[in-house]
Amino acid sequence: MNSTDRYAVFGSPINHSKSPRIHRLFAEQTSQDLNYVAQEVTAEIFVSAVSEFFAQGGKGLNCTVPLKELAYQFADKKTDRAESAKAVNTLVLLANGTILGDNTDGVGLVTDLMVNHNVELKNKRVLIVGAGGAARGIIDPLLDQQLDCLVVVNRTADKALQLAIEFNHSFESCGFNELHHQPFDVILNATSASLSNELPPLPENLLAENGVCYDLAYGNEPTAFVRWGELQNASQSLDGLGMLVEQAAEAFALWRGVRPDTKTVIDLLNVERSV
Repeated sequence: MNSTDRYAVFGSPINHSKSPRIHRLFAEQTSQDLNYVAQEVTAEIFVSAVSEFFAQGGKGLNCTVPLKELAYQFADKKTDRAESAKAVNTLVLLANGTILGDNTDGVGLVTDLMVNHNVELKNKRVLIVGAGGAARGIIDPLLDQQLDCLVVVNRTADKALQLAIEFNHSFESCGFNELHHQPFDVILNATSASLSNELPPLPENLLAENGVCYDLAYGNEPTAFVRWGELQNASQSLDGLGMLVEQAAEAFALWRGVRPDTKTVIDLLNVERSV
């Protein structure tokens, strides 16, 4: 008799994660026999925890804050988008026993923005707040949309500059005190501030008229950044629940060879968190 395939998401903090619920819904929808759990894993124990997971028969992992750059280092092989981001959120056990690293965050974000929320990105001015692993994963997929400009702002300007250098200066970088650009059409929060209900030090008049705010984090209540976007009169101020589902669908397809429908899952999760 076949044993149930095992998957998990590693991160810290992880208790808030909706990933196990999402993958259970995907499995039911596509008639896949799998088990998916969330596990608290800090950076200090990451390598031993991942090694143990795969040694005990695990088939695939998602990695979230603060593990994406460590997952990149762990993977034996990387997809082009993982190499570009130098951050990995999905690990796949291949048939030959090696571990493939991929980054599904960027495609998840772009799909959620453009397909689920009808946000036009072509010729738009886009600001990414934060220069860590979350930002790395979304830069190239955003640049592929033929933006007017992309700017990355970070508390430590040197970190944003280093990121720009790694990406061959394909976007601008600055610190918050240097943020004197004309208003942005789309502002993306890629910091972890929302996990502690904090807000990056964003100046007023940063959002263009009819602009969109999007927090890569999510919660049952609006995040501090989503609330900030509403105060800036954003046409839409969104959190990352849709991105979470879309990037999960991409990972699920890598693992199982079948792509689940995301709209029904997003709609269900939105109903559940509004109750």
